[in-house]
Amino acid sequence: MSLKKHESALTIEEQVNNLKSLNLIIKDEQLAKDFLNDISYFRFIKAFSIGLKPKNGNYYDNISFKQLEELYLFNAEFRQILFTQIEKVEINLRCRISNYFCLKYGVLGYKYSNNFSNRKYHTAFLNEISIEINRNKRVPFIYNFRNNYIDGDIPLYALVEIISFGTLSKLFKNMHNADKKIIALTYNVSYTYFESWIESISYIRNICAHYGRLYNAKLTKTPKLYQQYTKKHISNIRIFGVLCCIKHLVKNDIHWTNFVKKLEKLFQQYSYVDKNTMGFPADWKDILLI
Repeated sequence: MSLKKHESALTIEEQVNNLKSLNLIIKDEQLAKDFLNDISYFRFIKAFSIGLKPKNGNYYDNISFKQLEELYLFNAEFRQILFTQIEKVEINLRCRISNYFCLKYGVLGYKYSNNFSNRKYHTAFLNEISIEINRNKRVPFIYNFRNNYIDGDIPLYALVEIISFGTLSKLFKNMHNADKKIIALTYNVSYTYFESWIESISYIRNICAHYGRLYNAKLTKTPKLYQQYTKKHISNIRIFGVLCCIKHLVKNDIHWTNFVKKLEKLFQQYSYVDKNTMGFPADWKDILLI
């Protein structure tokens, strides 16, 4: 199989002309040029054309630049309001894991493999946190522990403030099942579900942090859904499935209710958005608020 050659770079005007040649309707070329001067062609066109044209083909009839622009703007605003919900889950989980683990195993208990299920994964975890500690060595509280405490060790309650959500998820995943069960029950969730939820939420958090696409996206880290959702044919490879999980972790929170209201307004504001591509059923609002 022969390898492809990279395409040559295009000027903004050439980008617009190329889109027109692909049957995309552009009523205001200057606005399109201004938009493409701020948002890269690759980030915008490649991601938000999915489903609006066949691969390497022309756009379907009546598809416009404005439609793609709306999808991009919706995705950006949706990502921003969702990130605030994930932030609450993340900060809360850092607290609950460190509180429980420090009380049971000591503030440096994370250093010892017998406190975890898998020695190999524990070694990988220690390597990850070593990198994070070195990266954050000038952070005042890290500097203080490294220079003023025996062996320069960082207690877990401080360590959880610098490790990524992904690393936190791996820490939880490698804990003994009995420990995972106790932590998960503080959320009234079985640990087998909870484990998959935080792994998936961590994955979504990274998409949000790197300004990625949630609209019409198929997820690679998927949560295990309750039967009440699978009976409704809610898919765990679309973002709505993850929202169903987050709902249980922020239950009875007025901020979650406000999130759902904001999301409803976004759907009203951006008429080109197809909720089906994100796994939203017709009664999505009722499901998220029950």
